[in-house]
Amino acid sequence: MRVLVTRPEPGASETTRRLETLGFQPIKLPLQETRPLPVDDSACPEDVAVVVVPSASAVRHAPRGLLDKWAGAPCLAVGEATAQAARAAGFSQVREGGGDAEALAGDIIANKPSGVVGYMCGKVRRPVFEQRLAAAGISVCVVETYDTLPIACDDRAVIEAVGTGSIDYVLVYSANAAELLLDLTTRKTLQNLFASTTWICISARVAELFSGDRNKIVIAQEPNEEALLDALRDAASRVS
Repeated sequence: MRVLVTRPEPGASETTRRLETLGFQPIKLPLQETRPLPVDDSACPEDVAVVVVPSASAVRHAPRGLLDKWAGAPCLAVGEATAQAARAAGFSQVREGGGDAEALAGDIIANKPSGVVGYMCGKVRRPVFEQRLAAAGISVCVVETYDTLPIACDDRAVIEAVGTGSIDYVLVYSANAAELLLDLTTRKTLQNLFASTTWICISARVAELFSGDRNKIVIAQEPNEEALLDALRDAASRVS
């Protein structure tokens, strides 16, 4: 079964390897890329009570000066892959959170820190984490370490990557990715590729962007890749 992977690198290659192990035929077509943003780490506080990381990219693109400054603090990572990236960057006290920014905020509020929370994140995000902490009276130092930008993909590039066969499943990791995918489906040259596609969405918010046959829209039980792949396996088992 052909599964389209559109997430940015290096995640696209990591997911492709996982899909091959699971017996799927992955098709890699990154529609976005991440780029580091300039960070003035001298403006960040030396002492933070905890560092929160909502994505592996936030750690990978963080400047060494900021990592050296904050690596001694406890680190709350959104999931396993992000926790591994945090450890590789030098954090020694890493704990996995609940899968998304909402869950990370709930964790911090439930275990109210004694000082400032350091939040390494991307420029493109919903500000739910910092908003919830602000409402709870918790100080947050927000540091945007990277931006996520679309990759221009003309019809020829898509067909070269995907071929002419239909796509059985697409893994959809974010609302931004969903919007880029929907643009592809509206192109006359590409419509046949997506005629029978099932969209495997990381959250209900992302799934809401898709219309049509609701049986072709599957939502992961939790907002992380492990649950996304579980949803893919379940969907594939029902048609095999």
